[in-house]
Amino acid sequence: MLAETVAQFSLADFGTEVRSGLAQPEQKELPSKYLYDEVGSALFEVITALPEYGLCRADERLLRRHAEEMVRPLLPAPIVVAELGSGSGKKTRWILQALARRQRTRYYPIEISPTALAQCAKELGQMDWVSVVGFERPYLDGLLSVAASRRPGERLLVLFLGSTIGNFDRPAGEEFLAQVRRRLQPDDALLLGTDLEKPLPQLLRAYDDPLGVTASFNLNLLARINRELGGDFDLTGFRHLARYSETERRVEMHLVSLRRQEIAIPGAGCAVVLEDGETIWTESSHKYRPEEIARMAKRNGFRAEAQWIDQEWPFAQSLLIAE
Repeated sequence: MLAETVAQFSLADFGTEVRSGLAQPEQKELPSKYLYDEVGSALFEVITALPEYGLCRADERLLRRHAEEMVRPLLPAPIVVAELGSGSGKKTRWILQALARRQRTRYYPIEISPTALAQCAKELGQMDWVSVVGFERPYLDGLLSVAASRRPGERLLVLFLGSTIGNFDRPAGEEFLAQVRRRLQPDDALLLGTDLEKPLPQLLRAYDDPLGVTASFNLNLLARINRELGGDFDLTGFRHLARYSETERRVEMHLVSLRRQEIAIPGAGCAVVLEDGETIWTESSHKYRPEEIARMAKRNGFRAEAQWIDQEWPFAQSLLIAE
């Protein structure tokens, strides 16, 4: 069916956010969304297949087994589907199939990665009764465009799968849910994926695999800065680190400087000095308890309609209805 992309990407924004993040006085950081260029997206697809990283398989198991139950409360109204951070769209197929058995369905993947959008269009663009229109935009901007294009009587189902909500600090995650709610009408829905707490050794192996794929994924962010912003990062001067914060209940990914070094980044209009042992924080993955998801939803304008939990790798899908 129809597969197209609406693109919006700014190299200037990339440079601005790199400059701002590396200027932080206490902890240098880089936005995790920039991990997903063409190389990073390909590496993440490999990560999802690693035996140590069970999150994506748990996510897909729940969708495969329960897609019919997940869409049933929304029917018989015509449904428009928007996905925040679609990736390749492989696991989304189960939701779209459940809807397409009953009605023609418009699907809008919203991604900052053009590579992921191209993969998504290839994966899902030939499904019967499904049209695919991709938006290469930040999540909320893309969602605003989708919401504005709906027809009278249509309900919007927003997919936020994987555990992307976990990349936000908890207050920022709640604010993000509130922002999503402001773009919805009453009775629209959000299917929210959240990774749950689990034993520490299991968590750390998932983010620091023995093959080093996650390390390559993390280091590629510095390589991307070199490629796109003219940086002179020496990747051999850094190592990947995954650590867990008990207080915040999150896994943190860092890049550790192995010596004192100065890096120039002309495209960001800055230079940065890193001391031996200093880190750049690149990603967080917060872990949740099942009961706190409903409370978080309620605080931000949703009611928890249903929840499904994978027992093999503790992970939850929660169907939240806009009130």
